[in-house]
Amino acid sequence: MKVRTRSSAIVGTLCLVASLALTTASADERSAPPRAAQVTLKQVATAQNPTAGTAGPGGTVWLAERAGAVRVLTNKGLGKPVLDISAETTTDGERGLLGIAFDKKFAHFYISYTNLEGTSTIDEFAVRKGKLQPNTRRTVLTQTQPYSNHNGGDIKIGPDGYLYIAFGDGGAGGDPHGNGQNLDTLLGKLVRIDPNGGDPYAIPPDNPFVDDPNVKDEIWAYGLRNPWRFSFDAGTGDLLIGDVGQSDWEEIDWAPANSKGGENYGWSQMEGTHPFRGGTEPANHVPPVHEYDRNGLGCAVTGGYVYRGDAIPDLKGQYVFSDYCDGTVRSLEMKNGKVTGVNDLGVSGGEVVSFVQGCKGELYVLAQGGTVSRIDPA
Repeated sequence: MKVRTRSSAIVGTLCLVASLALTTASADERSAPPRAAQVTLKQVATAQNPTAGTAGPGGTVWLAERAGAVRVLTNKGLGKPVLDISAETTTDGERGLLGIAFDKKFAHFYISYTNLEGTSTIDEFAVRKGKLQPNTRRTVLTQTQPYSNHNGGDIKIGPDGYLYIAFGDGGAGGDPHGNGQNLDTLLGKLVRIDPNGGDPYAIPPDNPFVDDPNVKDEIWAYGLRNPWRFSFDAGTGDLLIGDVGQSDWEEIDWAPANSKGGENYGWSQMEGTHPFRGGTEPANHVPPVHEYDRNGLGCAVTGGYVYRGDAIPDLKGQYVFSDYCDGTVRSLEMKNGKVTGVNDLGVSGGEVVSFVQGCKGELYVLAQGGTVSRIDPA
């Protein structure tokens, strides 16, 4: 599902090393560099082409399957579908059921999918006592898609309670319509709306472009190619986006919790920190905090989460991510928006398409082949 024009988990537990204590030290002696957290992947379920997940009521984890089913993961395994829209979507190209999210009170449930015509669609259900109310379903927002790839489709409720939606640039290759830098379309953007403030939604009054008649009011950030999974740090509120590159560079973008929005991540003038096909770097370009090239096995970044669970203390505060083709689970150590370390956690999740964060901050890894794994301590 992921995305490349040319190419086609939640954590576990304990910690690891007790730090090496130096009993004597001269002024020149230095402590040994810290080791990466020691983790393992414990398979907890098998799904049919899982694409996304979210923490649910009662400590559950809800998983979306690309063909259209939503299932609940409990300590007894993966249950029967609580929702099935398979007759309303298609798995052609990169389409399907691509994102799910609850609001903070588990009073509303949102799904993000492409309908049979390929239009990106966000629907809402009321939730009562942990159960969806089918007769309350309504469409919140739609966005037509010119091609069957680069749909994006991830959705999250932000720390502010608003609904954030990630849309790719519309597809094909090289952003042929210039959507990434075009502020008159939602394609290539991170969108921010208030689904309960109006019919079908309201624009938050502090969105960055609400006073500009030439810009879509819904836009929070732009210059994205195919933001394949974004998240908010549960500890700080910072935003992190895994944005899939075109030819050479995969990137992870970051914005602080106190951001007023309006960030331009550069696509399609830039691919990471590099001009794309003779592009000119925009004056307001916000470069990625991390990028990696495709000289190895990687081909499409899968964004994850900053780990805030208790099971693996050595991983706490690190951003966990992977790559669809490489499958290696990695982490970034960050301080004040700067990457201070990159760690290979020594486990492979297969064709990793998504991460899920449970209610207690533990992380799961979803693989296209169906494996649902929790990141546990080794």
